[in-house]
Amino acid sequence: MSVSIDKTVAQPNESDKHRLIVLTDIEADPDDAQSLVRLLLYSNVIEIEGIIATTSTHQRERVVPESLHKIIDSYEKVQPNLMKHEKGFPSSDELHKVVKQGLPLYGMEGVGEGHDSEGSEWIIQALEKNDPRPLWISVWGGPNTLAQALWKLKETRSDSELERLIRKLRVYTISDQDTSAPWMRRVFPNLFYIVSPGNYFSGTWIAINRPFEGANNEVISNDWIAENIQQNHGPLGLEYPDVAYGVEGDTPAFLSLIPNGLNNAEHPNVGGWGGRYELYTPDIDPAGAPGIPEDTPKESRDIWTDAEDTFQPYHYSEYGRPIQQSTTVYSGNQVSLWRWREDFQNDFAARMDWTVMNYDDANHPPVAKLAHDDSLTVKSGEIFGLNAEGSFDPDGDSISFLWFQYPEAGTYDEVISFAPYSPNLYHMHTIQAPEVESTQTIHFILKVTDKGTPALSRYKRVVVTIEP
Repeated sequence: MSVSIDKTVAQPNESDKHRLIVLTDIEADPDDAQSLVRLLLYSNVIEIEGIIATTSTHQRERVVPESLHKIIDSYEKVQPNLMKHEKGFPSSDELHKVVKQGLPLYGMEGVGEGHDSEGSEWIIQALEKNDPRPLWISVWGGPNTLAQALWKLKETRSDSELERLIRKLRVYTISDQDTSAPWMRRVFPNLFYIVSPGNYFSGTWIAINRPFEGANNEVISNDWIAENIQQNHGPLGLEYPDVAYGVEGDTPAFLSLIPNGLNNAEHPNVGGWGGRYELYTPDIDPAGAPGIPEDTPKESRDIWTDAEDTFQPYHYSEYGRPIQQSTTVYSGNQVSLWRWREDFQNDFAARMDWTVMNYDDANHPPVAKLAHDDSLTVKSGEIFGLNAEGSFDPDGDSISFLWFQYPEAGTYDEVISFAPYSPNLYHMHTIQAPEVESTQTIHFILKVTDKGTPALSRYKRVVVTIEP
């Protein structure tokens, strides 16, 4: 009997896609080119409204938009093949049109009267569009082009209009790479801002490219990059340079915008591929970042910044239960990002395959589904079920299930025991709610992974509210 496989996988509607403008100091370090190659592979599920060449402390006197155009030219050669796998990849002409540039000035030298640029004007134009969705600014270098846009809005708009526009902005910067970053956070106290201030090596984002005990370090190795990204992967793979300081240090600034069932960009505290962040005033010296003056004041208000996760990795076992949990516990803010590393690297590798392979020869992510709402309300001590019935793989691959609690994402942070008669490796699972004295929330994550090559994962998040 033949089995018909549904290859039609729902993609985000235009109104559901995140709007994104990238600020990049491309050519300061090869990692910007690496991150742009990855971003273009997700350009059908993220609405790229601008890619702006800027300066940073690492490249203070030039901007290089021509390097952006060069990578987009290579994307043009593979875009038709990408369309065989998913719809919605923009044309290269559409992407070339949104490449802009800031001024070749460093930090606050490029902010103030007479310092408008096509980049800062483009940000204002995008922000003033009649579009209710937030506008994400993904900052890979220095943010002074954004600072100039905000400076001009402050000078030319009413207080109420300025506040309305500020509420539409979402900023994620890879540390502070010029002097305008602390300035923006002081002058615009209501600006949504994700950043790891201070020393680069303590930041959450650096977990994307450093070996860590407990993490899958193979998938950031030079051999893995050569095999899965650079070699035999067509014109776009050829644009992916070797590592200089760290592979793709800028990619965390957009990883949480990828629709995968786990990410919830509007709520950085619940965690996702880009890490987990909490809203508080950090006691960190911002001058620890390169290029930030020693007399820069410490943070005076809450920002979204580093948050600690505790994690016991899961690993494949050749015998018995195929997915088993390590007995070693790892903690720290960087854990919140590297815990997903194997998943997002495999996803990247699969999309690189799409640039050169036909649909039937490549792997595509499974579809995670719930047989109930993603929000449940139960009473203390009540038994309830989690059910992923209906999940499937569009390629007809076998799939594995893993249910786990994400304690830090909810208000109830104690670990819930999974019932021994209902192991968490199946599509159904039974849990007894803990006894609570006040209303609490618990986040459970469903991870569905196919057995294709590379193995791909998608998720569902179930938020359970427990009432006394």
